[in-house]
Amino acid sequence: MRRFLTGGCLLYALLCAKAIGQDQNASFRIEGLAAPRDVEFTARADGSRQRYVEFLPLGHTSIQPCSLMIFLHGHGADRWQIMKGDQWREIQAVCDVAARRRMILISPDYRAPTSWMGPAAEADLVQIIQEQKAKRRVSRTFLCGGSMGGTSVLIFTALHLELVDGVVSMNGTANMMEFAGFEDAIAASYGGKKSERPDEYRKRSPELMATKLGTIPMAFTAGGKDAVVPPQSVLRLSKELEKQNPGRVLMLYREEGGHTTSYEDAMAALNFVIKPPVD
Repeated sequence: MRRFLTGGCLLYALLCAKAIGQDQNASFRIEGLAAPRDVEFTARADGSRQRYVEFLPLGHTSIQPCSLMIFLHGHGADRWQIMKGDQWREIQAVCDVAARRRMILISPDYRAPTSWMGPAAEADLVQIIQEQKAKRRVSRTFLCGGSMGGTSVLIFTALHLELVDGVVSMNGTANMMEFAGFEDAIAASYGGKKSERPDEYRKRSPELMATKLGTIPMAFTAGGKDAVVPPQSVLRLSKELEKQNPGRVLMLYREEGGHTTSYEDAMAALNFVIKPPVD
C-alpha cells in the first residue's frame, strides 16, 4: 500500500483526495451499501470541525442490529482513501466484507493525514463510536487499517478495549518507542519527540500493554521485506497474544512481502476476526 508522500506531492494528493471524494460522493457505490455520506461533527476534545465517511447497508434502519466496521486510513491520506479499493486491494476487501455482512462502514479522518492515533485522533474516534451507538443498535465494533491505520487500530484498542470487539492490523507497528519512521509527523501529533514525551510514546505502544489485548480476536498481516513499517513488533505481539488466548489470534506473515497486503490475506484476516454471528 503506497501510503506515504512528502512535500508538494503530499499537498497535491490531499487536495485531489478531497476533490475526488466530494465529486464522487453522490455516485460512488459499494455493492450492497448505500451511497457514502460525508458526515461533519464538532469534536468534543477541542471544538474543531471533523469529518468521516459513512456507508450504511441498503435498506438499513436505526432499529436494526448491525455491526460497525471502522477503517483507518494510512499516512498521507484522509477519509476518502476508503474509495481507493481499485488501487489497494486490502481496502477493497474491507469494503466487500462490510457489504456482504451488512455492516455500517465508517472511514474517519482521525486528524488526517499524519496523526498516528495521537490524543486528538483518539478522542475523535471515541466520540464517533459513542455517537454511533447512541443513534443505532450497534452490536459489535471492529477496527481495521493498514500502515498508519494498522498501527492506529492497535493503539486505540489498547487504550479503549471496552469499545472494540475485534481488530485487523495490516502492515502496522505495535511499538512507538521502537518505530523510527515519520518522526516529525508523529512528534507533532504526540506533542513532542520520544526524548521529550517518552510516557506518551509508551502509552501508544500496544506491545507494552499486551496483557490488556488478549481478550478479543485479533489478526495481523506483515511482510518480511517491509522497510516502511518493519514487522518485528507485531510479530512479537501476535506471539504473546497467542499465548494468552490460543486460537483467537491470526498472523499472516509473508517472508517475501513488503508494505502491502493481498486481497486474499485481507479477506482471511477480516473474516477470522468477525466470524459468526452475522448481524
